[in-house]
Amino acid sequence: MELVKRKCVPCEGNVPPLTRAEAGKLLTEVQGWSLDDNGKEIEKCFHFKDFEQTMAFVNEVAKVAESESHHPDLDVSYGKLCVELTTHAIGGLSENDFILAAKIDAIGKA
Repeated sequence: MELVKRKCVPCEGNVPPLTRAEAGKLLTEVQGWSLDDNGKEIEKCFHFKDFEQTMAFVNEVAKVAESESHHPDLDVSYGKLCVELTTHAIGGLSENDFILAAKIDAIGKA
């Protein structure tokens, strides 16, 4: 099933984080996201014409994150938003991170 059609599942820390190989496989399903050197986080930066467009996108990301109960770290600047995803409860990546990445990408295509 496509990641964008899936729903994030609450993670209480009772599962191991994805291995680097598992994360790499899921990474092929989201465009433009990169895996950090430790294999514990994915990141993507989005670029916009101005601050207003950036903030509009930030607000849409916040709505999706809240609806999925999975919250990214956001680095906002004029015309740029960098999104970092990890599952803090397990100290690494879970499928939730890739589901949210796919849903964030879908915002940009809407």
